Amino acid sequence: MDTSAAPHPSPGSGTAAVLRAEGLSKVYRMGEVDVHALRSVDLELRAGELVVLLGASGSGKSTLLNILGGLDRPSDGRVWNHDSDLTDLDDDGLTDYRRQHVGFVFQAYNLIPSLTARENVALVTQIAPGPMDAGESLAMVGLGDRVNHFPAQLSGGEQQRVAIARAVAKRPDLLFCDEPTGALDVETGRKVLSVLDQVNRETGTTTVVITHNVAIAQMADRVLYMSSGQIAEEEVHAVRADVMEMEW
Repeated sequence: MDTSAAPHPSPGSGTAAVLRAEGLSKVYRMGEVDVHALRSVDLELRAGELVVLLGASGSGKSTLLNILGGLDRPSDGRVWNHDSDLTDLDDDGLTDYRRQHVGFVFQAYNLIPSLTARENVALVTQIAPGPMDAGESLAMVGLGDRVNHFPAQLSGGEQQRVAIARAVAKRPDLLFCDEPTGALDVETGRKVLSVLDQVNRETGTTTVVITHNVAIAQMADRVLYMSSGQIAEEEVHAVRADVMEMEW
């Protein structure tokens, strides 16, 4: 896979919203104390953009991802995927939303050790409508020659690329990546981010990367800075940086 990147102009503010949230709050009860993980968050995710959600541990970024991805429910507020209101969906409805529209990449690769790379990806393609071929997805992330390898035969960076291939194989509207380089060294992490950048360019999948690493913000169309459960600041980049030239 060619990871060299030409300058990438950012999607304009007039681009259609794939996901929209208004007034999202999340409160957890911890004994006698209410913990406010999110406080009245409003945001839009636009078609084709790459957004970095940046914040320290405990800032609310993973809680926000879980709600936007249909893994959790807000205490207050609403979420729309295109014109579909997700807020009042039952568990089956949220499962359908995740299956049809959302891909996830986490810090842990979550691959099944007894299955090859192709078989790990195929687990998703078997239940998704209109998926990519597992081999095509693996080729997209530069693993076309590793399709029959088991996870133990792959490096950490290669395993994370299998996880990315699995997430994008079902052609999701949204790709949520929670600390995808957290378990990797700098050089391997840069290669994984380059794959995410390339997938976003090639497929047009709206991509959100959650991180505490300030340097990763350079790869984004937009950066949302989170603090104390709120979006404290938004930064818009006219041109995205070349991931392979980023330093941290």
